[in-house]
Amino acid sequence: MSFILGIDSGLTVTKAAIYDAKGRQICVARRSVAQLIPRPRHVERDMRELWSKTAEAIKEALEISGIEPSAILAISQTAHGDGLYLLDSKRQPLGNGILSLDSRAHNIVEAWELDGTSSHSLSISGQKPHASAPSAILAWIKENDPERFSKIAHIFTCKDWLRFCLTGEIATDRTESSTSFTNVKIQVYDQEICKLFSLTDISDALPPVFHSAEVAGKLTDAAASLTGLKAGTPVATGLHDVTASALGMGGHSQNSLAIVAGTYSINQTVSDKPIFNENWFCRNAIEAGFWNNMAISPASTTNYDWFVNTLCAADLKECEVKGTSIHEVLAEEVRNAGASNAVFQPFLFGSPFGAQASAGLLGLKGWHTRGNIVAAILQGIVFNHCYHIEKLRTEFEIQTVHLSGGVSRNPIVPQLFADTLGQAIEVCDVEEAAAWGAAICAGVSVGIFANVDEARNEDSKTAAVYHPISANRKITCDLYEIFKTANEQMSPLWDRLDRTMGENN
Repeated sequence: MSFILGIDSGLTVTKAAIYDAKGRQICVARRSVAQLIPRPRHVERDMRELWSKTAEAIKEALEISGIEPSAILAISQTAHGDGLYLLDSKRQPLGNGILSLDSRAHNIVEAWELDGTSSHSLSISGQKPHASAPSAILAWIKENDPERFSKIAHIFTCKDWLRFCLTGEIATDRTESSTSFTNVKIQVYDQEICKLFSLTDISDALPPVFHSAEVAGKLTDAAASLTGLKAGTPVATGLHDVTASALGMGGHSQNSLAIVAGTYSINQTVSDKPIFNENWFCRNAIEAGFWNNMAISPASTTNYDWFVNTLCAADLKECEVKGTSIHEVLAEEVRNAGASNAVFQPFLFGSPFGAQASAGLLGLKGWHTRGNIVAAILQGIVFNHCYHIEKLRTEFEIQTVHLSGGVSRNPIVPQLFADTLGQAIEVCDVEEAAAWGAAICAGVSVGIFANVDEARNEDSKTAAVYHPISANRKITCDLYEIFKTANEQMSPLWDRLDRTMGENN
């Protein structure tokens, strides 16, 4: 029997999942990877630790499955997009990897907005640069750490670093190459963009571009020794995690919207022509002549996770002792509290409104319970997604909406989406959508699947469909309008807070 392996490395956890040729998940293994925050706005990770933890996850998945290494016919990977992973001329890590939660370059992005660089970038690359874009981080390194900048030999994103560790080959794919430096119309690197950002001196460090489902190397002996896989196993190029998630959940197509409520608020639809606007990134899709239109921000379930980890420590310990789930405890409190009339702005780690935005809770009353607060947080997460989706709807016809992500399993969340958007929401039942998206690329690369659209997944099904409830819709939409108004009116205050407290806050 034949099997394929998909790797998905997020911002906190790296995973390895094994699938059979019908797309049925055999097993998945996970490892946490530490985030390093040496100072405010700097969010990093040790690149070697990331590879070590990923190799451990692969080895455990093999051991759990009992599958012979030779039965794994191909491997592929996805990982968090944007950020930056650098190698020197000896192909060694050049400092820590920089995550997409990093915002050290926010001042550079603000300056580009004022001097017209951002608008020019939009017209050429299909997107305005943001604080964790490779272009912005590279410009920051050039300005603040010129010695490190002078040693840059290879520019990677996260999944390209992992594939390099597996194969020793330098490469990227179409979806990842378009995070900063490709011309949106012709979908290839453009020196004019490098010149725009004053980065022509490192343009040769950009990796060659392969198809996401093309073999871009074979497993080395060293990687085989660490993972337990067979040396020489083909490794496909892989793809950006936003696209991988959409592909894995069946939403990587025109007129479909793929929502992933994870660390990032991810909202993506595919088009057959480049349509660019400052409210989304117009990037390369998997195939030439198609584009991913991604409206995203680091403002989704990471807010809920922060609340649990920071403010529910005692409950977490108690749940561990009892063998129960803190999420079930909080869900019951939300059910008991009922609908929340408080409005939460979910901008603990970023927003669609710039790096200066911060979180806030409006309408909180002395009689509100923790359940009310959790309900407001979930509602704020949904509202931020809907803000992005509202922008996409101005240009793209959206007929079906697919939702995935851990928080989507809480029925409150998809119902909030349905009530706010006024549209049916299909909750995807693929356990690891991004890992499956990567595995699809592995399968195509060795002929198990004819192409990425024809990959079979007998495990995939719609877990539930949520329809708008008219009795809820007026209140939900009124709160959503308050959410949008509050964000507009807070903008000057966010700026003042940043200036008052300085960079260390």
